Amino acid sequence: MSLPYRADHVGSFLRPAELLDARRAAADNPERLRLIEDRHILRVLAKQKELGFDIFTDGELRRRTFMSDLTDAVAGFDLSGSMPRQWQAASAAGNSATGSSAASASAAALGGVVTAKLRALRPLTGHEVPFLKQHSPGPIKMTLPSATQFPAIAFKPGVTDKVYKDHSALLWDIVEILKHELARLSAEGVSYIQIDAPRYSYYMDPKWREWLRTEMKVEPEAFFDESLKADNACLAAARRPGVTLAIHLCRGNNRSHWYASGGYDAVAEKLFGTLEVDRFLLEYDDQRSGTFEPLRFVPQGKSVVLGLISSKVPQLEDPAALARRIDEAARYVPLDRLALSPQCGFASMMEGNLITEDQQWAKLQLVVDTARSVWQ
Repeated sequence: MSLPYRADHVGSFLRPAELLDARRAAADNPERLRLIEDRHILRVLAKQKELGFDIFTDGELRRRTFMSDLTDAVAGFDLSGSMPRQWQAASAAGNSATGSSAASASAAALGGVVTAKLRALRPLTGHEVPFLKQHSPGPIKMTLPSATQFPAIAFKPGVTDKVYKDHSALLWDIVEILKHELARLSAEGVSYIQIDAPRYSYYMDPKWREWLRTEMKVEPEAFFDESLKADNACLAAARRPGVTLAIHLCRGNNRSHWYASGGYDAVAEKLFGTLEVDRFLLEYDDQRSGTFEPLRFVPQGKSVVLGLISSKVPQLEDPAALARRIDEAARYVPLDRLALSPQCGFASMMEGNLITEDQQWAKLQLVVDTARSVWQ
């Protein structure tokens, strides 16, 4: 089995201050924003090539958040009324919990509240793909949020239920929107499509499983099963020869904060065995992620991208320790079906994690160098 892209990354990069300022003033000068986006996308494409990557993204530099392609292109979201979340800080010393925190203003503006029937106004990534295809030095990866992201954060009782009777109804309307987009990307020759699905962490963390019961008023196991069906419906729309389909699973990533803990043990057999993907990009950068043992449930023919390098903290990981951890993971998934990446993006929200751009590039160089060393 020839596995493409031993060195991978989740997709998003830190935004320079110039771009952040231009986005905040976009209503006054949208053309200036577009020119600045173009310039910095060309810069990060060149940097990925320089570092040695074989797959390229635009760093999600045209987005406010990892999911804003959807919320900006779909009528029915009220972006001023998002549901708050409690986040935990990543320790600069050991990437462990240091207490509860409201991570930033963006933590309370994750995805908006659904207040009307959803309707796609335009292709979700139509403003990104043409420029990326024209200027990328190699195959491109496009990322989209999982449909499962939205019922937990965009369904507000007393508001959304006037339009959608329950979380399930909302979920399947979003599935239809994403199916059209994923089919379009696949048909247009995008060779690597990744859906980002942090909400599966709810089923790994006991406190969030209880939150599903008490706040969302859904049975966790039943909603887990429905979520898998929803993602598979989206993935099926993009399935065609030559297209790599992937899912990224993490436990929250906002200004170097996180919201969930727990290993994959509680979900591994069903999740790995059910999701119709080629690659799982898995968070494994600290003890919150548990052991590699659940990887024994990854079926033949599917690969695992080990997210061993933290995008949350500035300290650079030890290459020898990374090699040892890859060897440990290979006890459960053969080495020829493994790859390496950071555990998440560097800027799931446009403000980005609490590291510098130089530290970001050093982390990504470490990904490439380690992958070359391990899989030479």
